[in-house]
Amino acid sequence: MWNLPRAARAAAIAATRRVCVVPDRSGQLRWLKTWKQHHYVLARRVTPQTQTAQSQRSTSTVVSPFRHQQALPVAQSSDAGSQGAQLPVTAGSPTVFALSTGHGKAGVAVIRISGDKAFSALQALLQPCTPLPKPRMASLCKLYDPTTQHLLDFALVLCFAQPASFTGENVVELHVHGGTAVVSSVLKALGALDSLQPAEAGEFTKRAFWNNKLDLTQVEGLADLISAETEAQHKQAIRQMNGEASSLYEEWRIRLLKSIGHIEAYIDFGDDENIETDVVDVVLKQLKDLRHDIARHLNDWKSGERVRNGVTAAIIGKPDVGKSSLLNYLCRNDVAIVAAGPGTTRDVISVHADIGGYPVVFQDTAGMREGDHVGTVEQEGVLRAKRAASHADLCICVQDSTQQLCSRIGGNDTCLCQQQSVMPALTVINKLDLLASTVKNGPTLDRGVFSVSMRTREGLDALHEAIAAQLKSLCESATGDHPVAVRARHQVHLQQCVDAIDEALEYGQEGMPVHCAEALRHGLHTFGHIVGRIHTEDILDVVFGDFCIGK
Repeated sequence: MWNLPRAARAAAIAATRRVCVVPDRSGQLRWLKTWKQHHYVLARRVTPQTQTAQSQRSTSTVVSPFRHQQALPVAQSSDAGSQGAQLPVTAGSPTVFALSTGHGKAGVAVIRISGDKAFSALQALLQPCTPLPKPRMASLCKLYDPTTQHLLDFALVLCFAQPASFTGENVVELHVHGGTAVVSSVLKALGALDSLQPAEAGEFTKRAFWNNKLDLTQVEGLADLISAETEAQHKQAIRQMNGEASSLYEEWRIRLLKSIGHIEAYIDFGDDENIETDVVDVVLKQLKDLRHDIARHLNDWKSGERVRNGVTAAIIGKPDVGKSSLLNYLCRNDVAIVAAGPGTTRDVISVHADIGGYPVVFQDTAGMREGDHVGTVEQEGVLRAKRAASHADLCICVQDSTQQLCSRIGGNDTCLCQQQSVMPALTVINKLDLLASTVKNGPTLDRGVFSVSMRTREGLDALHEAIAAQLKSLCESATGDHPVAVRARHQVHLQQCVDAIDEALEYGQEGMPVHCAEALRHGLHTFGHIVGRIHTEDILDVVFGDFCIGK
């Protein structure tokens, strides 16, 4: 069709008004194109081989790291028990097993088996005359050692036929008693079977990813869900695992794809009467809107990272003002040594805590002071304290009410944190119990300044509430109505997409549609990296390496 004049090509497509396959100039790949209401839309790219497959049942091809290291198509299953189901991408890979619950004594332990031989492995643990449980129905079964035929345990057994399982493969779950000897004996019996091998860290989730049960952002959400320790972390992880981030990125990908389609249409049929003259202007406006949405999303990514890793809160101040005592109070534990003399803390002590449902990493720092009397070790501690304050999300400056206060809050002293251009979000005036009652009942303190007594616990409740409010403010975007980017790699790829759109806008405004389309294709490529449609092994190794054995 490329041999036909432009007008003839456009007329042929407009006349059919249906999906048609048009070979490109190289003849090696083809563009699947549609024509609807005189708008040319690029739908997706296909090869001559997949064109033939379109007339049959739709198939997908995923590059698999398992076994053959080649593209494995998702095809129809020939198993009698799985009529209408599709063979997983990982078909032919070794069947794996692992303990999916925590180690140690427990009421129940779950051992998972996944792969082509999962059901035959279960049959080997049962008596020869015992039928397999029906899929998705719990059955009480006696498990026997296949070598000695000794009774191992009474287990609740669940079978999941592919593809309706977590991994997309045939899966068996053995709910056995959680004693160490019971779990060990069942794992040993499974390991003795030739068709099984122990699972690696994250292998069950990796197989779910390869079999399109989860995309990469959902995999990361699952890892965060397992690691969640606070309410905010739980909410963020469950939203990401539920696919909210994936849906947002897919929406942006489709918008970008349509823009590419219209630019490509303008390139191929720009001289024809069926293409509006302002198509490029419309696309550029749509790209500006898309760029605005992605940029706003990027501005909130820090809050998602704070929820995932914890807000860093540095406790700073001069020596012997009560910094370590405040840390112990906030963490509800004696994590730092408290002594009467100054200079007890010489290094940065980091402690994770949960304040108001938000994760925070408190950092107790060395007292900030200078002079000839400060030794080499203490000087290093002061340098580390300044460094911690400059990198913290939240600074809490502690001062002694019996000493000169900082000029920032009405005193005559100059706090070293001011010299570092660090503006504390909260200032704590400690040792309130040592002041006379007339001083205690003095003027109301400025907002963000709290008078407390670590000895009598006076004023600490108000300080606790203020810290919780600060944490909520820092994490508010991540707990709002819209998903946020929670990992650095998301931020990197989204920034690359913004850069590609900026480049495309420049080319479009300069009347260079071919270069504009090429820049947009690069931007489209970045979305594939985020959700895992386009990936490299090193990225996957990092993602799945966060999982434990059995997940």
